Amino acid sequence: MRLGVHYAKFTHPDWEHRLADRLTETARVADQGGVAQLTVMDHWFQMEVLGGPSEPMLEGYTTLGYLAAVTERVRLGLLVTGVTYRHPGLLAKTVTTLDVLSGGRAMLGIGAAWYDREHEGLGVPFPSMSERFERLEETLQIVRRMWSGDTTPYAGTHYRLAEPVNVPPPVQSPPPIMVGGSGEKKTLRLVAEHADACNIFGGPPDQVRHKLDVLRGHCDRAGRDYDTIEKTMIVSVDPLEDADPFVSSMEEYAALGISMITVTPAGDDPVAWTERMCQRVVPRLAGLG
Repeated sequence: MRLGVHYAKFTHPDWEHRLADRLTETARVADQGGVAQLTVMDHWFQMEVLGGPSEPMLEGYTTLGYLAAVTERVRLGLLVTGVTYRHPGLLAKTVTTLDVLSGGRAMLGIGAAWYDREHEGLGVPFPSMSERFERLEETLQIVRRMWSGDTTPYAGTHYRLAEPVNVPPPVQSPPPIMVGGSGEKKTLRLVAEHADACNIFGGPPDQVRHKLDVLRGHCDRAGRDYDTIEKTMIVSVDPLEDADPFVSSMEEYAALGISMITVTPAGDDPVAWTERMCQRVVPRLAGLG
């Protein structure tokens, strides 16, 4: 089992002066300490549970481009891109650029978007949930097409691309796609039909088992090999509060097929937190599954 670090909060002591330095050092520690994946959010306002719009928030893909230059190994992505924020042709180019400049370390994490306040606040249209999922499916089709080198015009319900050219191509063939969320009818179906990985919300093992069974059913109906999909999970606990029982609890998830867990730095010092995670948790997780 591997570890992902999700850098979701920039509000640390003296962030007005130290935000960039702290983010940079956390990324370097994670990169050198064996963290498999480093993600930031695709939000323009901080989430209300973390303080809301008055708290600092960096634009996601600009941040990832910067992190690509200060790391060497770790996979980089947004957890997750909101489908409403970027036209799919431009999104394909953005992720391609990240992949080229990072030497093949980009991941497209994507979902249907949900934060209506930032849409309204910054003047971004916020369609109905059903339309957002329609747009998500078309976006997945378009990025796959562009990354394959297919320049055939695309005509969907919501998007039309007359010339979907993507030069240079991505280093990876293609970059992995992760669809985030645990919705059983739409989200996990899109994982089965279009994605390389899922990211489900952590819960009791029986709940996670059920979600993976639903995913398996979608794979069967789509003719997809369930075992080709990377199963990841985001958890809200701080492993460092008690590392021994945390690692033990992960054994059951590893047995279910979860190959990576993602956690968010806790406390006021994400650098020190990441250092301790790399020392105390990463090697032990590697022995699971």
